[in-house]
Amino acid sequence: MPTATLVARDWAEIQERMLVPLYEAVYDRLEIGPGDRLLDLGCGAGLPLLLAAGRGAVATGVEADPARRALARERLLEVLAAPPAPSAASRPYDALLAFSPAPAALARALPTVRRGGAVVLADWGPAERCTVPAVLGGGPAPRDLDALVERAGLRPDGSGRVFCPFGYADVDSAVRGLLSTGLFDGAADPALAEKELAEALHPFERSDGAVWLPNIFRYVIARVV
Repeated sequence: MPTATLVARDWAEIQERMLVPLYEAVYDRLEIGPGDRLLDLGCGAGLPLLLAAGRGAVATGVEADPARRALARERLLEVLAAPPAPSAASRPYDALLAFSPAPAALARALPTVRRGGAVVLADWGPAERCTVPAVLGGGPAPRDLDALVERAGLRPDGSGRVFCPFGYADVDSAVRGLLSTGLFDGAADPALAEKELAEALHPFERSDGAVWLPNIFRYVIARVV
């Protein structure tokens, strides 16, 4: 099985770009631009931070995985191992972004966001519209984002759905990319899981060998009160 470093590189080189439509849709919706300060929980190798910086924002990431965090720092990004503590010496964040957030991490990060600041939570969309979890059996059911907003004491402020197809050059790169997501980490026999995943991908191969997996992601926007 690949090492943690190789898995992180597969994420950075193959997989993380699949979520660019989601990041761009959220940044457009929030009108992210110069002067905005963002905190991204689970920023991976830092692509969402780079996209925000390209719009003029100041973006900080939080990534628990040391290998992904190291890759993000190679890109000269500010990435922390855990959400920062609120500080009177620093300006609060204008927006907090989180994909499939852990409630504890979300609760720790919320005090760093200014009143009225945006909190964006995202996860897989309806099962019938998502190839990866529905057909390939990857990971748990998506979180109830609206319930998470309510439990966090946030004010709902809209939602949206984004088409994020996962496209790969071939089955091998698809397997590597999907395994880098961590969705299949719970397999009792990793080697067997990798083989079964490759077999499950064959119906999604195109005539040129490319693999195409359509997915819908949902996000909700809430405000700190």
